[in-house]
Amino acid sequence: MTEALKKEGFGILTEINIKDKLKEKLGVDFNQYVILGACNPPNAYRALQAEPDIGLMLPCNVIVYEARGKTVLAVVKPTVAMQMIDNKDLGKTALEVEGLLKKVFDAVT
Repeated sequence: MTEALKKEGFGILTEINIKDKLKEKLGVDFNQYVILGACNPPNAYRALQAEPDIGLMLPCNVIVYEARGKTVLAVVKPTVAMQMIDNKDLGKTALEVEGLLKKVFDAVT
């Protein structure tokens, strides 16, 4: 997954292994579950120029986890997330990021 994200211009700013953290903090066992904080710098910069509050939505969190013996990949659609902030200038950037994320998901599924 990280290689597919990198191929489309995303860097991984954070990687949180929920299974390990829950074991460490609570002593409980949990399925494999990783949150990747992915960022596409040119698009993040454009979004921040259009709307400083967009930092609340950055980076794009991509989750990878196991459920019923299968690997699940998920991300909030940028076009939907950007609707939470009242700024029409974000639409083009959201579409571009969503297209890149679709390529990533197509490459790994």
